[in-house]
Amino acid sequence: MDTLLTKPISAVFTAVKESITNCTSTADIAANAPRYRRKSSTFIDGIHDVPEDGDRAPAQLYSTMSGRLFHSGRIAIVMVGLPARGKTHIAVSLARYLQWLGVKTRIFHLGDYRRATVGQGGHVPEDYFYPNASPASVVLRQKILKKCREDIYGWLNHENGQVAIYDAVNPTASGRRSLAKEFAKHDVQTLFLESYVDDENLLRENARNVKIGSPDFADMDPDEAAKLYLERMETKIPTFETMNEKELNYIKMINAGQKFFYNNVSFNYLSHRIVFYLTNTHIKSRATFFVRPGTATEEESYKADAPLSEEGMKYARVMTETVIKHREQERASRIAQGGADVPLRPLTVWCSTRMRTLQTADVFKELGYKVRQRSQMAQINPGVCERLSERAIRRLYPEEVVKHELDPYHHRYPRAESYHDLAVRLEPIILELEREQNDLLIIAHESVLRVLYAYLMHCSTMDIPNLKFPRNEIIEVIPGAYQNDAKRIHIPGLDPRTVPGSPEDIRIPVPDSGSDTPAPLPGGGLSAPAVPPIVIEKPPEKVVNTAAEAVRDKITDED
Repeated sequence: MDTLLTKPISAVFTAVKESITNCTSTADIAANAPRYRRKSSTFIDGIHDVPEDGDRAPAQLYSTMSGRLFHSGRIAIVMVGLPARGKTHIAVSLARYLQWLGVKTRIFHLGDYRRATVGQGGHVPEDYFYPNASPASVVLRQKILKKCREDIYGWLNHENGQVAIYDAVNPTASGRRSLAKEFAKHDVQTLFLESYVDDENLLRENARNVKIGSPDFADMDPDEAAKLYLERMETKIPTFETMNEKELNYIKMINAGQKFFYNNVSFNYLSHRIVFYLTNTHIKSRATFFVRPGTATEEESYKADAPLSEEGMKYARVMTETVIKHREQERASRIAQGGADVPLRPLTVWCSTRMRTLQTADVFKELGYKVRQRSQMAQINPGVCERLSERAIRRLYPEEVVKHELDPYHHRYPRAESYHDLAVRLEPIILELEREQNDLLIIAHESVLRVLYAYLMHCSTMDIPNLKFPRNEIIEVIPGAYQNDAKRIHIPGLDPRTVPGSPEDIRIPVPDSGSDTPAPLPGGGLSAPAVPPIVIEKPPEKVVNTAAEAVRDKITDED
């Protein structure tokens, strides 16, 4: 089994395997599922499927009987903007952040309802988005809107939902005013969020990256396809009024976060958290790489800030070469497929203040890359269990072991940190990660990588302690509109003894000697291999993401 696959990617696949086998489109999945409007029509990714009530979110600080947090009531976030402006990307990113904090959030994509209503192979009328549409188009539009809004009210009123994100164009001021009044009747606070883009280069990039996967654009030059798509949207949606309603609560994000405009956003604490998050996010494409530091002279010690061993220094050089080579190959591949011949995005390197991560990043620094230290990215503190074997921990702390096995995410050993503590500590890093516009390489201990990877890929809380990051792999996460994708990049030529990941949690495996503490390695750290390792070149391997495949029919969405 793929060790990086977690519940949002793989475990849920079993539950929907039969449906996907028989129904290939989103509309089919929706139409053939009971109460389809009560859940996302994708059914299989962590962002769109709400966890069971008993599951605590990774960074959730407390829980309530109602399931609502921060004394903030119910909020409807209404997306506003033309297609290819990044609305869905923003909605999914915001939902991921709020769910990470424990806020019960669900996205309602109007396109899901349109597809489910029209059915497979069906098409909406040409005047569907026109203000003066034909009676048949108006009836169809109202039918779709009614289904969607009924589910929003059902989620907020009967399922203890707190934030509903309504993802649609919402092009007219009169329609937005009417929507705000309707939500107010249900005692729901409304916050409009417009993504406004007038930068032609950014528009073409968004259309090229997200929208032109349709068969209509097959074998076309990507730039020409993007231009044609935008022209089609101008024809289909001839009337759009940017937000200027003084009486409404709204945020206008201009050109992917270059500027922000706020109006009346002052009704509760959660709204301010949402605003703060949005000022740290953007819709520009970039890649995030995760990699472990090289081996240190005192590998198992938390307190000793040990430098890299000789093998660790070699690993740092090989890993750096692999990252640089991979980025160049990706650029060459994009150009070969008809993409624009543009320079690579700059690469920024983050590492903790620990000696091993700093020395691993030094190779990048010598090559002129920007390296930034992050004190919050220090590894999880093992407390009294440092350097103890599992046998010793079971003998000395039997009650703690029982608690830990029941909940490895939230439990902490004496004077130690839990993964929950680590997730809370890393929240400033998560916001900076969202703000970063360069490609980003994070060099950190496996415990830190688990939490940051879990945030981006929306992994289940209880799966986080079990994520694996072997040293011979670099994990690349590529943002997507509906679901992020992950890719493995093999690091060739490493000593097999440097490859295995850390234990599943802070426990250390029992040494072969049977003693209660690990036996020190000769020379302090991993010795050099007796024979040169075999160098095996492997192409990058995509981590299977069934969610991304299931939403492939959404990429030409007009909502």
